[in-house]
Amino acid sequence: MHVFVTGATGWVGSAVVKDLIAAGHRVSGLARSREKAATLAATGASVVEGGLESAAVLQRAAGQADAVIHTAFRHDFVHGPLDQDFSSFLESAAEDQRVIALLGEGLAGSDRPLLVTSGLAGLPLGATETDRPNAAVPRKSEAAARALAERGIRAATVRLAPSVHGVGDYGFVPILVRLARQTGVSAYLDDGANCWSGVYRDDAARVYRLALESGTSECVYHAVADEKIPFRQIAEIIGRNLGLPVEARPPAHFGWFAGMAGGNMAASSARTRALLGWKPVGPDLLTDLDQATYYGT
Repeated sequence: MHVFVTGATGWVGSAVVKDLIAAGHRVSGLARSREKAATLAATGASVVEGGLESAAVLQRAAGQADAVIHTAFRHDFVHGPLDQDFSSFLESAAEDQRVIALLGEGLAGSDRPLLVTSGLAGLPLGATETDRPNAAVPRKSEAAARALAERGIRAATVRLAPSVHGVGDYGFVPILVRLARQTGVSAYLDDGANCWSGVYRDDAARVYRLALESGTSECVYHAVADEKIPFRQIAEIIGRNLGLPVEARPPAHFGWFAGMAGGNMAASSARTRALLGWKPVGPDLLTDLDQATYYGT
């Protein structure tokens, strides 16, 4: 099938593109700069020039595809991918809702599927695919997909673990590594018993493809391999690799990241595994984190 991918050169999206092409699908991807267009073209994908603000481009590309995967989300990179402050998160979340609605319009009147991307924030500990996030969660990707589904558009959500890890990771764990270096301590909140989930990047990418190939019959899929990892264990591995103490610290230590550092973002993927035949094969988070690539050495 022909799949249009937003965020096609991003951390998750680029892996999705690679996986789709390897499986024999035709891919077109959104690229907002000449450099990103060249990177995308080198994978064998067709380039759709434009950004998330390009409404006409998004609708046209969605309308010309057999399926759409939306992985793009505008992040607050201050000086680089490891330097985020999330100061514009609410604006990015609102933009994300608009983009999902636009992609849905491009698919309206057809049975062609749309997969959008979300996370595990706002869900109960050990959540399954049938649980719904707390309405107070500012990112509304899943709500936007459900709104489309209520209109008869075949939209579904892939919920990603908070750590989508692998070589080149610039997500939440590297933020913790940078914070530990800056402060001289690898920290956790309270007793560090709150839990995160993890998934290897290539395994996460495969969930999107399998969901499309299976007919996208579900509202939600979980790209979760390590279902429940105590945050303190993550801090301990970071501390050991950096030669730093591992200690409890108050929320102020983490700044804007405190809500994530203290959050319970652990979920089951049993239903996704059973429905899609998905079997994660990459390294688990703690094993992956216990290697030099995360520490620049």
